[in-house]
Amino acid sequence: MISNETAETIRQEVIKQSLKHCPLFSTLTQHATEELSQICIQKNISKGETLFREGEKAYGFFIVQSGSICLNRVNHDGKEQVIGIFEPIQCFAEGTLGGMEAYPANANALEDSTVILVRKEAFRNFIREKPDLALIMLASMSHHLRHLVQMIEDLKFKQIEGRLANWLMRNCTENLDTGQLAVDLHMTKKVLASSLGVASETLSRTLARFRSEDILSVKGKRIVVKDPDGLKSYMDFSR
Repeated sequence: MISNETAETIRQEVIKQSLKHCPLFSTLTQHATEELSQICIQKNISKGETLFREGEKAYGFFIVQSGSICLNRVNHDGKEQVIGIFEPIQCFAEGTLGGMEAYPANANALEDSTVILVRKEAFRNFIREKPDLALIMLASMSHHLRHLVQMIEDLKFKQIEGRLANWLMRNCTENLDTGQLAVDLHMTKKVLASSLGVASETLSRTLARFRSEDILSVKGKRIVVKDPDGLKSYMDFSR
């Protein structure tokens, strides 16, 4: 049986490895990574469980260690708008490092997940000693801001065909063996539909349209882009 001390040593080592692989902290020295790991808390979250809710006190930002986390907001009509899906080794909620005292959205686990909480006050002290890290944090927050601006632009100006085409082209990767472009969905189609601002039925109809035009094929959780040029022709499909 593993002692509590041994279990804690293993946990700390796992956290350190995650920090090393996280782009935000990949340039830290071994000593700095060791320091940072001491102010981190590991949390396990079951599929469907809420990590935090909009308006709750913000204790820090998070790194996804395994699984996937969905950030979303719910409007007065009860309609959910997905803000982003975060997977290993991505960060989210870095905005809490500023003056933000409460989380501005909800965070739910799309599957059994493990996250690392980087405690806000302790990290502020940590970053004061490493000003270069502050610039990296600003770059990360700027990346999230660009994503939100793109989302607003898509929702306001583009029809669903344009939104879906943009999302697929941003997220597809090339299979080195076949040369095909494909997207492996790590979310349900309902969550994808919400992130695009439409109902599930509308997303299904759009996928069916693209399939009928032989632009893509859908096999379970994988969407294969058979005709990239045909898909790109929809990217500016406006209202």
